[in-house]
Amino acid sequence: MNKLTGTGTALVTPFKANGTIDEKSLREHVDWQIKSKVEFLVPCGSTGESATMTREERRRVIEIVVDQNAGRLPVVAGTGTNSTADSIELTKDAKEVGADAVLLVGPYYNKPTQEGFYQHFKKIVEECDIKAVLYNVPGRTASNMLPETTLRLAEDVENVIAIKEASNILEQIMQIIKHKPKDFSVLSGEDSLTLPIITAGGDGVIAVISNEVPKEYAEMTRAALKGDLKKAQEIHYKLFDLMKANFFESNPIPVKTALAMMGRIEESLRLPLTKMSKLNKDKLRDVLKDLKLV
Repeated sequence: MNKLTGTGTALVTPFKANGTIDEKSLREHVDWQIKSKVEFLVPCGSTGESATMTREERRRVIEIVVDQNAGRLPVVAGTGTNSTADSIELTKDAKEVGADAVLLVGPYYNKPTQEGFYQHFKKIVEECDIKAVLYNVPGRTASNMLPETTLRLAEDVENVIAIKEASNILEQIMQIIKHKPKDFSVLSGEDSLTLPIITAGGDGVIAVISNEVPKEYAEMTRAALKGDLKKAQEIHYKLFDLMKANFFESNPIPVKTALAMMGRIEESLRLPLTKMSKLNKDKLRDVLKDLKLV
């Protein structure tokens, strides 16, 4: 796995009604994703509710995904936290159970300086000796890693191979694309911006929507990467309402609600996330009906 391209699914973590991990549903979800031809799998990210899981649970979810995947696709496991020391331990766990790379979110709550970002990521990756995807998502972390810092890490730290950019600042993302090393991947962190980011020179996406429509969204991404903009635009606008519906409420409330409506998982979240309001659930169901998903 020298370069990540295409669609990676930010996998939901199915829970049973009692709040424990639903291993059977997770294994089935992994198989469906692979059958639908996404390019890589991303367990234990924001969409996977990793912030509510213990270290042992995160290790177990990654282990299940790696085992069920059986080497078919790259597995990029979410191991980032707002503690450098804890992130190192989680990253070691992911490496031990067979993840191919890790996804490292920017330290949330701490609000580090740009030097803090740099030293945090550098220490994790060098300490653990594993390929890493940086994850910049200011809306969740309350701090934005600037292009200069991303590019510095890409140049200085050999195993930093990509960034998931969810700043939604296209100019910032284009700065990274323009100046990045050849083998460094720039991945969209916002489903509705994947098409414009790829047309600007990006390499793919780590997506929420591919939990629900993996085949169609992966086809859109591949078409965009091949320069078939007519096909990519057609699929993009077909799925556009679902992309927006996935954020009617905090992710992953809508996507897990949708998957429950589709009969794929139980409608179970961990506090502080709660079930979707009736108004938004009805609106989400209408979107799913339009796409013939329910």
